[in-house]
Amino acid sequence: MTVVTSSSGTLAAVGLGSNLDDPVDQVQRALRRLAELPRTELRAASSLYRNPPMGPQDQPDYVNAAALLTTELAPLDFLTELQGIEAAHGRVRAIRWGPRTLDLDLLLWGEEELRLPTLTVPHPGLHERVFVLYPLAEIGPDLWVPGFGRVRELARRFPESELVRVAPPAPAPDV
Repeated sequence: MTVVTSSSGTLAAVGLGSNLDDPVDQVQRALRRLAELPRTELRAASSLYRNPPMGPQDQPDYVNAAALLTTELAPLDFLTELQGIEAAHGRVRAIRWGPRTLDLDLLLWGEEELRLPTLTVPHPGLHERVFVLYPLAEIGPDLWVPGFGRVRELARRFPESELVRVAPPAPAPDV
């Protein structure tokens, strides 16, 4: 686990995924970009895991990871920053659950539930996706998923067999 000094603000959990254009590199570069967000600090990053695609099966396997950050940004401003990183990585939203260079999902916003036109937190499906729960449990097993319970308990419900650890966390940025 990579840990950087924390700041005040809201603890946000972000899921990272890629299955195009060197997915390991895409996820590691995205972690470095997360560490550079304004008024935000990267607190921890999980190992990287390879897993089969959730959607159409005629696409490459995904590489997934999770990150914990503290931020003073508002939720929609934080989401805008995540989408900016995706765009910089060439993200194209064409096919639901289709191949992508980078996918950044805002999984948790503290222990809050948010239901906004462009943002739902906790992320829908978080509680039933092994490729999200295992990386998140690695860095935040005690995190609370509103309406579902602790991350470690949710992860225990699923076999890890689909996941293969492919890389340790990206190195911490110089601070």
